[in-house]
Amino acid sequence: MSADKQMKGYRVMKNNRKLKNKIFLILTDAVFVLTAGILAYVLTMKETGGFGWKPLSMWLVADLAAAVLLFMVFGMYDIVFSSVGIIDALKLCIPVLCLCALNAALALFTHGKYIRVDTAFLFSAFLFYFAGMVRFSKRILIVLRYFLSGGKNKKKRVMIVGGGSAGLVLIKEMLTSDKIAYKPVCIADDDPTKLGNYISGVKVAGSTYDVKQLAEKYRVEEIFVTMPAASKKIQSAVIDRCKDCKCPVKVLPGVYQIADGQVTVSKLRKVEIQDLLGREQVKVNLDEIMGYIENKVVLVTGGGGSIGSELCRQIAMHNPRLLIILDIYENNAYDIEQELRRRYPSMHLLALIASVRDMGKMRDVFSKYRPQIVFHAAAHKHVPLMETSPNEAVKNNVFGTVNVARCADEFGVETFVQISTDKAVNPTNIMGATKRICEMIIQTIGRHSKNTKFVAVRFGNVLGSNGSVIPLFRKQISEGGPVTVTHKDIIRYFMTIPEAVSLVLQAGAYAKGGQIFVLDMGEPVRIYDLAYNLIKLSGLEPGVDIDIVCTGLRPGEKLYEERLMKEEGLQKTPNGLINIARPLEFDEETFWQTLDLLYDEAYSETDRMKEYVRKLVPTYTIEKRDLGLKAFMRESSAAIGAEALNPEPVPAEN
Repeated sequence: MSADKQMKGYRVMKNNRKLKNKIFLILTDAVFVLTAGILAYVLTMKETGGFGWKPLSMWLVADLAAAVLLFMVFGMYDIVFSSVGIIDALKLCIPVLCLCALNAALALFTHGKYIRVDTAFLFSAFLFYFAGMVRFSKRILIVLRYFLSGGKNKKKRVMIVGGGSAGLVLIKEMLTSDKIAYKPVCIADDDPTKLGNYISGVKVAGSTYDVKQLAEKYRVEEIFVTMPAASKKIQSAVIDRCKDCKCPVKVLPGVYQIADGQVTVSKLRKVEIQDLLGREQVKVNLDEIMGYIENKVVLVTGGGGSIGSELCRQIAMHNPRLLIILDIYENNAYDIEQELRRRYPSMHLLALIASVRDMGKMRDVFSKYRPQIVFHAAAHKHVPLMETSPNEAVKNNVFGTVNVARCADEFGVETFVQISTDKAVNPTNIMGATKRICEMIIQTIGRHSKNTKFVAVRFGNVLGSNGSVIPLFRKQISEGGPVTVTHKDIIRYFMTIPEAVSLVLQAGAYAKGGQIFVLDMGEPVRIYDLAYNLIKLSGLEPGVDIDIVCTGLRPGEKLYEERLMKEEGLQKTPNGLINIARPLEFDEETFWQTLDLLYDEAYSETDRMKEYVRKLVPTYTIEKRDLGLKAFMRESSAAIGAEALNPEPVPAEN
C-alpha cells in the first residue's frame, strides 16, 4: 500500500473515531438534560399547581435542542478527555449560563407557566455538574485509582522545586495521567506564604535551601526544577543546592513554554552545564544580522561540523538567497542539509562535498556560485590529534585558509569571516599556532583587498561541540566511570554553540576589514568542578559511585587559555560581548616567504616543519614531549599486550 493510501486510511479512521465520540457525548448530554430538567422541575414545581407532564415535556424538548446547539457552538464536543482542565471547565460555564439566562427569561415572560426562575438556576447547576463529570471522568478515574492504591504503583518519588504555575501543571499531569511513572511527594518553594500549604494535594514542605533534608525525609528518587521564569543566576544557585541530594535532577527549559501551553513532564530535561554557568543567554541584534545576510549568497566551509552546522541553522533563519554547505565529510553535510530542507522547504540550499585544500575546486565553487559572504569554519581542531599529525594541521588549517581567502578576494566576496580560537594566543600546540597563522593570513590579504572585508572571530570552548568534554563526561558516567580529567586545576572558557554562532554572525555585521573580534566568554570554569557537578547532578557520588581520575596534561595543552595577547589591547563594539583586538604588526614579505617554505616542509612530511611555524608565530612554544618513534613503539607494544615501559595513561578530552 502506498504512503498516500495509508495516510488517507488513517484520516478516515481518525474522522470516524471523532464522529463516534461526538455522537456519544451528544447522547450523554441529552440524558443529562432530561435528568437535570426532571430533578429541577420536581424539586421546585411540585409545590405549585404548575406541575404536570405536558409543560415539563415541552420545556425539556426545547431545552434539549438549545443545550446541544450551545454545546456545539462553544466546542464542548471537541474536547480530548485525557487533557481536560480548568480552561475546559470555564468554557463549559458559558453555554450553561446562556441556557440559564434563556430559561430565566422564559420563566419571567410566561409568569411561571412552564418553569420558575429557581427551576432555571437549579437545572443549570445540575447540568453543569453532570456534563462536567462525563468530560472529567477519565482524569477523575485516574486520580481515584491513584489514591485508592495509596500511590503504590511503582512510580518514582519526585520533589518539585518551584511551586509556581509550571510546577502546578506538572503536578496535575502526574496525578491525572496513568502513563507517567512519577509521583510528586513534596514541594520546595522560597515563598513563605506557601510554606506548609498544599498544592493539588502535595505539601510545600520547605524552601529551596532545604532540598537535601527534604530529599532524605520524603525518600525522593528524582528532582524536578520547575522555575522557568526565574533568572539564570537564581536557577543556577537552586540547581547547585540540588546536587547534594544524591538523585538525578531535571529542569524545565524555558518560560516561553508556559505561554505556549507546553509545560509537560516530557519537556523536562537533564541538567546541562550551561544551567550552572549562572548567566543569561547572550543576546544579539537580529536586525544587524538580517541586514547583511538577507538575500545574499552565503558559503559556509566546514558546514557539517558543530560550529558550521549551527552557522547554517542561524543563517537559514535570515533569508539568504542561497546557502552553500561545503564539507569534506559527506555524512555531516547530508545531515544538516536534510534538517534544513525539512525546516525551510522553500529555501535555496546546496550541499557540496569538497576539500578546502583543493585550490582548483575552490576556484570552481567561487566562480560558479559567486558567494557574497563566506564563513570559514573548516579546520582540524582536535589538539592531541594534531600534535601527533602536525603536518595535517598545517595543510588543512593554514593552506586551506589561504585557498579560500584568495578565492574570496579574487571573486569579490563582500565579507569573509574566519573562525578562530583562544588557543591562537601564545599557542603551545600546533593547532593553536596554525589558527594564529590563519589570523595573520586574513589580515594580510585583507589589507590589500579592494572589495572584501576580512575578519577573524576568536572564542573559547563551546558546550556540546565535537570533542567537547560534556558528551565525553556523560558517556563515562553512563559507563560507570571513571571520569578522566587531565589536570585538577585546568580551566576553560565556555559558551553554548548557538551563543557563539550568534555572536559570530553579529561580528560579521561589524566587519570593516582586518579586525580580530574577541568574544567575551564570561568567567572561566574549572574542568574538575564541571566533572564533579555532572556526577552529582546525575544522582551519584564522586569518589564513591564514580571516580574522577587526573591523567596529566596532554602534549600541547595549557592549564588555562588566553583570549588575547598583551600587545593587542581591546576596543569595544556596540555589543558589549564582542571586542576588537588590535592586530599585531609583522613584515608581510617575510611572512609570505616563510609560508612558502612551510608549504614545502609540510607536504614533504619533514620534522623541521614546526620550526617554520615558530618563525611565523614567535609566541608559539614547541612542545618538548613530541610523540617520536620510541613513544610510538611503546604504545604499539602496549596495544598488543606486551608489558610496556612506563606506559602513559589515556587522556581525557578537554
